[in-house]
Amino acid sequence: MTADQRTSGAYQWLLLISVFVVATCGLVYELIAGALASYLLGDSVTQFSTIIGTYLFAMGIGSYLSRFVKNNLLYWFISIELLVGMVGGFSAGILFILFEQVVYFRVLLYSLVVMTGTLVGLELPLLMRILKDRIEFSDLVSRIFTFDYIGALFASLLFPLIFIPYLGLLRTSFFFGLLNVAVAWIVARRFRHDLKRFSRLQWSAVICLALLTAGFAFADKLTTISESLTYPDKIVYAKSSPYQRIVLTRSAIDWRLFLNGNLQFSSADEYRYHEALVHPGLSQLHAPKNILVLGGGDGMAVREILKYPSVQKITLVDLDKAVTEMFMSNQALQTLNDHAFASPKVTIINQDAFIWIREQKQTFDFIVVDFPDPSNYSLGKLYTTSFYRELHRILSPEGALVIQSTSPYVARKSFWIINETLTRAGLETQPYHCYVPSFGEWGFVLAAKRPFLNRYHLPSGLKFLDGNSVAQLFVFPPDMGPVESQANTLNNQVLVNTFEKEWAIYTR
Repeated sequence: MTADQRTSGAYQWLLLISVFVVATCGLVYELIAGALASYLLGDSVTQFSTIIGTYLFAMGIGSYLSRFVKNNLLYWFISIELLVGMVGGFSAGILFILFEQVVYFRVLLYSLVVMTGTLVGLELPLLMRILKDRIEFSDLVSRIFTFDYIGALFASLLFPLIFIPYLGLLRTSFFFGLLNVAVAWIVARRFRHDLKRFSRLQWSAVICLALLTAGFAFADKLTTISESLTYPDKIVYAKSSPYQRIVLTRSAIDWRLFLNGNLQFSSADEYRYHEALVHPGLSQLHAPKNILVLGGGDGMAVREILKYPSVQKITLVDLDKAVTEMFMSNQALQTLNDHAFASPKVTIINQDAFIWIREQKQTFDFIVVDFPDPSNYSLGKLYTTSFYRELHRILSPEGALVIQSTSPYVARKSFWIINETLTRAGLETQPYHCYVPSFGEWGFVLAAKRPFLNRYHLPSGLKFLDGNSVAQLFVFPPDMGPVESQANTLNNQVLVNTFEKEWAIYTR
């Protein structure tokens, strides 16, 4: 093999590796935009669908625009690679910081998606034109697309398994920006004799590398700045798990837990919510022993259940280990849940409840379903007839279950859809509500295989409920009363669409 052949082979491989990097980075930027949109705007299916569609459309625009690049193809490829690194690398930080500051946030989001997609769409046609005189056309197409698809696979596997859990969204964004710029710098250095403006490209790459490295190093501070603009109280804990963004704040009067920006509880009045969630159902049962809690990773519902001496076993199934570990290890939070997770009666399982429940053979005397509101389809599946039929199957004949069911005032139709869905699953229902200052009017639905007796034997020491007030929970004023509703099913999640529309009106 001659020196020219070796040089040509190295040239080809370097540019083909560039294809791999372009594909990997491009898909990661797309995933970051989708994940950020889901975190900040909710409804993950809609966000990912529109982000992916917009990104692919923008790539098509970029591919079309590449026809107008006539000369200096290598120079343009390197320049575009630098731009992709900067735009993609800083996109997550820009979106995080400006989420609460920009009125038309979606315009900013989709502008960055279009910009990134267009730039990535420009790169592959340019690379094909650069290599067309060095590789036979059939080999060129097969190699380009092979490296492109391998890069896409690499990104799609490592993004949820490695990058998000260990780096987080911002650092992942900066890391792949650095990767883009590093490739541009290496290609420029390798082919500097073929570039008329090599010095300009080299210094541009150095500046980009410095800025992205600084962003990577100070990603935590950027996150802190953006979240300090979002949350009025002092942030004492913040972490991105594989499933959600967890933020805990502390003020002079309370602790507040936020998941993906949504308030889960305030320590000032959470007792109202959790007493209402647990006691109207559990206090009607005779000597309940085996209890199941789905969700409720903060341990507050478990705290209330432990007030019943007959209870022998509590199984808590919560998807996110980061949440349950936080409430097991933080001393202040342990005080809030009265060290509930330290009880030998409690077993914690970190698994998807939808999958876990299908494998269960045992029955439970009381089931507490304390999931977040059905704001997206992954949560909506936990409010379907399919899921409720599984609850029916594992519920003991004399047992009962309770579902947190969003606000019957703000999301009236959503509330009654949940009630109708339980009825379609073959359960007797008793809807009720209470006022929680941090949330307003909040709703719950009791369900069982037999009619309720409405005899309450409440434990002592409750702050909110007593024999007189518990009966009032089941009285609905006209503006929260029943409305005609259809059941929520897996193949037609009407609840998610209804919920989104109702809360959108309220939060405008």
